[in-house]
Amino acid sequence: MRARLERVAPEDLSAEIRSGAVVIDVRPADQRARDGALPGAVVVERNVLEWRLDPASPDRIAEVTGYDERIIVVCNEGYSSSRAAAILQDLGLHRATDLIGGYQAWRTGVVEVRSNPVGEASAGDIGVRRRVVSASTRQRRGCVD
Repeated sequence: MRARLERVAPEDLSAEIRSGAVVIDVRPADQRARDGALPGAVVVERNVLEWRLDPASPDRIAEVTGYDERIIVVCNEGYSSSRAAAILQDLGLHRATDLIGGYQAWRTGVVEVRSNPVGEASAGDIGVRRRVVSASTRQRRGCVD
């Protein structure tokens, strides 16, 4: 399943957003409340992901306008997001992928994490203030697949 995904490294997320990617946060509400929001991400509960992102669905989110959208799914640690991205590819969203290590991997490289999970943020907020975390440190923390 992961072999067909072009997974995104946490340090590349900001550039992906600047290039027009839509980031989808599928973490449960309790995890978002505990750990904070992912600035610039659209929150979509995992149990409604397919019909909210399918461009043919009358109930799709406004951010997804066609099957060629670059979609990056983010879960807590990068496991369920891989499965979700593969399912989105099966729906025809061929550029769907996920974030390696999920929110926790992104968070280890970010100094400032918003504590308000409901707050709006621009895509430019992601990665603005980062500390460099080496690949070996991320691997030791279990963030590298």
